Amino acid sequence: MGPIQIGVPVRWWPSPHYTPGRKCPVDLIIIHAISLPPGVYGSGHVIDFFMGKLNAGLHPYYAQIMDMRVSSHFFIERSGGPHQFVDTEDTAWHAGESEFDGRPHCNDFSVGIELEGHPDHAFTPQQYETLKLLTHNLLGRYPLISPERIVGHSQVSPGRKIDPGPLFDWDHFLKEVKHARRGAI
Repeated sequence: MGPIQIGVPVRWWPSPHYTPGRKCPVDLIIIHAISLPPGVYGSGHVIDFFMGKLNAGLHPYYAQIMDMRVSSHFFIERSGGPHQFVDTEDTAWHAGESEFDGRPHCNDFSVGIELEGHPDHAFTPQQYETLKLLTHNLLGRYPLISPERIVGHSQVSPGRKIDPGPLFDWDHFLKEVKHARRGAI
């Protein structure tokens, strides 16, 4: 199907790491943070990782993650540039062992959005703007998603994950999402 339209160009990278289709309706957005190597931005290695093309020889950390098969529906660079790896009608492999509202296997019913970042670093205004545009599109596409069903990876995998981290501005972001949703009604 290709990338969704959110008012800014979305770069399409069809990842091999996904499961075709959905087992149940989409009703959750999970926000993540990733950078490769950790805390380094702009390397292009996150894209390589989601595409299964990461070169283990480029950094010692990569040897630890080489056997992982991971993808996300979306990745938003520090500049705000959006990328899509998996169609939202398919299941991306982003949440791993997870549970939300008593339901395990969050990949089955969620859309994963990765922000280029680290839990110890603030995110950029450009990322929040693109995230807002993307979320607004997803709320229109999937009516079972509400602002209360937009969570961090840490909320679905507590004790195992900490992203997007304490510097993600949930109050500001969710206020923007709720405002955009009211404007669409």
